[in-house]
Amino acid sequence: MAIMAVTFEPNGQLHYLDTADQWYAVGDYVLYPTSYGPEVAQVVWVSDDQLADPENLGDIPLCDGPATADDLARDRNNRAKAAAALDTARELVSRHNLPMKLLAVDWIDRDPAVALLVAIYFQSAGRVDFSALVPELARALQARVDLRQVGSRDATRLCGGLGSCGRALCCCTWVAKVEPIGLRLARDQGLQTNLANISGNCGRLKCCLSFEQSQYRDFVKTAPERGAMVTTPNGSGKVIGLAIPAESVVVRHRDGQLSTCPLANITRIPITQRVTAPIVSAASSAATAATSAATTMFRARTGTREPAAEPPPDSQLPEQPGS
Repeated sequence: MAIMAVTFEPNGQLHYLDTADQWYAVGDYVLYPTSYGPEVAQVVWVSDDQLADPENLGDIPLCDGPATADDLARDRNNRAKAAAALDTARELVSRHNLPMKLLAVDWIDRDPAVALLVAIYFQSAGRVDFSALVPELARALQARVDLRQVGSRDATRLCGGLGSCGRALCCCTWVAKVEPIGLRLARDQGLQTNLANISGNCGRLKCCLSFEQSQYRDFVKTAPERGAMVTTPNGSGKVIGLAIPAESVVVRHRDGQLSTCPLANITRIPITQRVTAPIVSAASSAATAATSAATTMFRARTGTREPAAEPPPDSQLPEQPGS
């Protein structure tokens, strides 16, 4: 069994197909079986080898074969009609002054229950009374109209975009199902619970908090805790932080310098082998040097000298010869 990944839009959601023992290349157009009939999709990835254990992949639909010239012409025509339908719907929504944000349109002409179905996705802060809008839309489009309200996450998935990492949004590419996300995940990953920093384009908590949680949990189980003494290729020091995405730890060495070392290059120092000399930070060393320099300058200006060391008590004086 060989599988391939296809998309309906450029940089869109990935959908997987069984190649049905046929050969396809990246860039080919194939037919993806949907509940309304086969639709044209483009191949973006093909597995190199046959999968030895296909049961672990779940139910993957079979490809309906390569798209023909007629299929491609129909797909281009339907996309043009969907774009025109979206413009018409936006004009009517503006005329009725409805608090709706129209997002996308599906032009469905292979539904066995109806000759032509136009599904319009919209976002709104509350319920919308579009009882007067639907009949007018149906007359303008000469089709059955289905208005579908979606939430903020689904709205972002439909519109697409780039995340703070600079890449295409995960929900628009490979995340098929969004798991519940709470602030506890941000705390477990050592992130500040500032919603402006941990929220995505949809205004909700980022999806990556959910699917990266297992990586953080597994790393903490094997990494040394903060405050532990370790040895690194740059010398020994104390662990002061964890760089979990890079699978590294941040170490402060005895000279106050910081270094980030891979976990594989870190060795714990047993308590019995630890050196009792304190680790002096760079800040404290600089402060001590500045104080010493200021004291020396003050004595030079005032003509004072360092106080002489106090003599030891009589009981500790060495015995004089002949006493």
